Amino acid sequence: MTTLVDYESNRIVELLDQPAELRGADWLRDSLQQAILLELATLPPYLCGMWSIDDPGPDERVREALHTIVFDEMSHLGIACNLLTTIGGVPRLADVRTVPKYPGPLPGGVRPGLTVVLSGLTKESLDLYARIEEPDDPVVERRAEHTSIGAFYTAILTAFRNHPELITGARQVIRNMQFHGAGNSLVALDTLSAVESAIAVIKEQGEGTSASPENPYPNESGELAHFYAFREIHRGREFVKVSENPERWDFTGPEIPMPHTLPMGVVPSGGWPREGPSAPGQDTLDRLDQVNGAYSAMLRFIEQAWRQDVPAQATTLLKDAVKKMRDLEEPAVALMGTALPDGSGRTYGPEFRYVDG
Repeated sequence: MTTLVDYESNRIVELLDQPAELRGADWLRDSLQQAILLELATLPPYLCGMWSIDDPGPDERVREALHTIVFDEMSHLGIACNLLTTIGGVPRLADVRTVPKYPGPLPGGVRPGLTVVLSGLTKESLDLYARIEEPDDPVVERRAEHTSIGAFYTAILTAFRNHPELITGARQVIRNMQFHGAGNSLVALDTLSAVESAIAVIKEQGEGTSASPENPYPNESGELAHFYAFREIHRGREFVKVSENPERWDFTGPEIPMPHTLPMGVVPSGGWPREGPSAPGQDTLDRLDQVNGAYSAMLRFIEQAWRQDVPAQATTLLKDAVKKMRDLEEPAVALMGTALPDGSGRTYGPEFRYVDG
């Protein structure tokens, strides 16, 4: 039985410290629950960045890149749920103890020292996004040793290969998660080959490969893995092959202008103040509650979808979850257009806090 572990613990680091001979069914279930929380943790900051773009100007590349990454990450969350249920596990998302909180660390001790915050799209937030996705062996930029998301998935894949008998194909949600050229289809993970392909999609869409920054599973030719897409927006130049050496890449391509964005401030610990002189007006409070309520309902629908034995019921619940996610945008953008009372010129933004239904 998977142990319910607070996301702020170092559980992933602890799991990776366990010897290979102990990485059986319990280890995989615990690891995949942590993987689900990791995938979930990326969505709120990326959504805040995407929604803060109020005028992309004549160049749509930045908004399109963020759109692609958000829908990729949504499908990665679904893939992680299928990975857990195929070995008899049950995803846990609708619990205040486990849902990622902002500002805060990534779940499980991944990227120690990294604090994930919610804010609008800025050079600082783009650097944060890239650090979340950073591979073990990037094509550019040397880094310090750390526990990466990719290294964690590699360990999960090795455990599956050592225990293929655990793959049952139970409670698999099958759905086309592609939307306007982004995302991936959810397929049944009932064989080791299917599991290997699914994990490769998650790893290589986020990090690329050790030989190339390109996403091997693009919906459009030339799409970069998420780490490199964030880095080129941050640098303001396309990441391209060097003409003198086609095996080398550098930020020497055409300029990528930053779009105009709403000046969303960084959400403070515990969320925006509800009382006192800095408390917002009732309309803002209502919008904050609306976003938190829709987000929480979305998580409950996702959790319930992977608890169903009847595929049609699971599909309906997942549709409900997608609708709730779409319901988030309007009140979130309205918050980003509402000035904070501190005279900073910054605005409110969504908190993505879990509340019981």
